[in-house]
Amino acid sequence: MNKAVLGVIGGSGVYDLPELEDATELDVESPWGEPSAPLRRGRIGDTTVVFLPRHGIGHRLSPTGVNYRANVDALKRAGVTDLVSFSACGSYKADIGPGVFVLIDQFIDRTFRRPSSFFGDGCVAHVPFSDPVAPKLVARIAQAATSAAVPHVLGGAYVCMEGSQFSTRAESLAYKAMGASVVGMTNMPEAKLAREAEISYASVCMVTDFDAWRPQETGVEVPQVLAVMRQNSEKARRLVTELAKGFPEFHEVCPIGSDRALEGAIVTPPQSRDPALVAMLGAIAGRVLPEVR
Repeated sequence: MNKAVLGVIGGSGVYDLPELEDATELDVESPWGEPSAPLRRGRIGDTTVVFLPRHGIGHRLSPTGVNYRANVDALKRAGVTDLVSFSACGSYKADIGPGVFVLIDQFIDRTFRRPSSFFGDGCVAHVPFSDPVAPKLVARIAQAATSAAVPHVLGGAYVCMEGSQFSTRAESLAYKAMGASVVGMTNMPEAKLAREAEISYASVCMVTDFDAWRPQETGVEVPQVLAVMRQNSEKARRLVTELAKGFPEFHEVCPIGSDRALEGAIVTPPQSRDPALVAMLGAIAGRVLPEVR
């Protein structure tokens, strides 16, 4: 049984976690490049928590500019077993307004400029991703949100667009017609990479606006988004505190196998694998790659 380490990725508006006690800064080197910022490792109650601001200190990284592979690799190297991702988003549902948190369970990936896998030519892998979030972790987040009096909705599909511009009205109406609940710019390829790293992943989408599907409104504007983000940030910290207080000492085995996703996923036989790529996969896939154990 692995000791549980709770990872938290802070999205727009969530740049710090002051509730961390005995916090230390970790400069984790990754073969995939520089993470967004140094990790902060501490504890909340008896739970070890590792925090990373996705957009870096001072929100210096765009959604496309985030090095998602370095971030996930660094969190894996820091021992993270369960990862909660916070992100700002727009809503496609009239009854899900600004200030509500959506615990999504599906993704529609519309990104096209971001490396989306640790694997590739020289070591090919195909992980299952039909169910992209860890249900036990989501259930714990929902319980924590209730305890922290954070308004939330369980379930929904997240459209991840490339950005950095907001949606056109045509795009917004199209995604709404597809049945999506929210739209954002940062959960992909983050969720895919967490699955490849065998980290149980869940996404908390903090609604800031209604995107551009309502014709009576002007669409998304930064000042209104920033105002709601400040309120959502405080809710996010309350949620994390409640989640950490009741978190199990040992990592709970994921019923959909997110923590065992690489079993049988690598299709390149050992004699055909690229040693350089295999070496880079040490933290991510060392459990199933005997060459780097």
